[in-house]
Amino acid sequence: MALHILFAWLALFLPLLLFLFSVKNSNNKKKNFPPGPPPLPIIGNLHQLGHLPHQSLWKLSRRYGPVMLIRLGGVPAIVASSPEAAREVLKTHDLDCCSRPRLVTTGRLTYDSLDVAFVEYGNYWRELKKLYVLELFSAKRVHSFRYIREEEVGSMIESIAKSAESGTLINLSQKFVALTANFTCRVAFGKALRWAEFEDGRFMHLTHEALAMLGSFSASDYFPRFGWIVDRFTGLHSRLEKSFHNLDDLYQKVIEEHRNANKSNEGKEDIIDLLLKMEKDQTEFAGLRLKEENIKAILMDIFLGGMDTAAIMLDWTMAELVRNPRAMRKAQEEIRSCVGNKKWVVEDDLSKLKYLNLVLKEVMRLHPPSVLLLPRETMDHFKLYGYDVDPKSRVLVNVWGIGRDPGLWERPEEFMPERFEESPIDYKGNYFELLPFGAGRRRCPGMSFAMATVELTLANVLHSFDWKLPEGMTERDVSIEEGAGIAVFKKVPLTLLPVKVSHEANA
Repeated sequence: MALHILFAWLALFLPLLLFLFSVKNSNNKKKNFPPGPPPLPIIGNLHQLGHLPHQSLWKLSRRYGPVMLIRLGGVPAIVASSPEAAREVLKTHDLDCCSRPRLVTTGRLTYDSLDVAFVEYGNYWRELKKLYVLELFSAKRVHSFRYIREEEVGSMIESIAKSAESGTLINLSQKFVALTANFTCRVAFGKALRWAEFEDGRFMHLTHEALAMLGSFSASDYFPRFGWIVDRFTGLHSRLEKSFHNLDDLYQKVIEEHRNANKSNEGKEDIIDLLLKMEKDQTEFAGLRLKEENIKAILMDIFLGGMDTAAIMLDWTMAELVRNPRAMRKAQEEIRSCVGNKKWVVEDDLSKLKYLNLVLKEVMRLHPPSVLLLPRETMDHFKLYGYDVDPKSRVLVNVWGIGRDPGLWERPEEFMPERFEESPIDYKGNYFELLPFGAGRRRCPGMSFAMATVELTLANVLHSFDWKLPEGMTERDVSIEEGAGIAVFKKVPLTLLPVKVSHEANA
């Protein structure tokens, strides 16, 4: 709808825009740009992105090559669709293109890009990244949240067990979203969504609305001179402002509660406690002095990134296992053999679950949490595969496309965890065939935070239950259709019947 309205507005500005386009085009004729689909005047290749841009870009790259130039309105964008191209972008030329473009929705929701994910490259980003890596998501900090993970997973398992006793189908997708939301809230706020302020579902609604805004089309991002008019006409501007102020009010309330609380148990310190302590002490952590807006921007990062990543991975993993019963049985046999007749899988058990690790790698190949890595922006001119790349160009890495390249993977559309059995490939940014969390300077700093939740949850879900499809369904009926958005969920929620497996509880 927004694109249709945009095209109507473009007609009003057409003469001026055609003139500017022709001037810019003549200046670029001497450069050797990457190949790509011919752009239309003004809109470039926006009309070719479709409902699922990562799939559309992958199809185009099959024709134009692993390094491709497209034009998003007035913005040039380089698309990397092979491990070699990704390596060039994320390693060889990491410093040349490690900034972020200033986008309307991300800028507003993160307090003018005061977070680590969307801020431009510079001193502020460097110091903030250190805060994330050395404090917020350090190995010690992630380990300290172990008791929260185990409590929340245990609570979810008990809830599923009640449905199993009554023979009731459950929406497993919804269970995973609730689990990750509760865990993230306890880590950040010290309170789960069961807290009275959240019982009416308000926080979940606000978070989902903010995520929808991040995936929305903003004309201002592609047509800086007049896009703001389109954004106001389509209602995006007012919707964005409402989303921002609603979340800001909620964060303000939680911060004030923490300021006024007398907290004596340092072992139960949550993320807001840590950040407020730094603010109160006027601590300069690696040169960064935190203020209230910084704290809110960090919270926005944690919620908009942390909640979705784990829930998406769990949802896709169970969907693929249900569609592939042999892999499901193999994973369950490994877990139950390792854990024995203990009631729960605990974090100490996870390192022994080799096949489960293969399953997760295969899921991240087929269904990476970020199908397109967050867009980078080039800071200087450089050569990529002999092609010119100008400053202020967007750079997109199609992780989804790399994971389905038949030149890299045998039968790429099939779910085969065993393909990683003798492979050193990991998902931590060291191998460019598998980049679910990115690589280089802008790699996701919350990777270990998300994966700790995914591994523990999945192991317990497979240990405690067998899973049956609704009556009349077969494995091939389980949908793997993707939904649209910045984070690609399953379009159709996963509904299954849990069957409780008896385990004798012992030490």
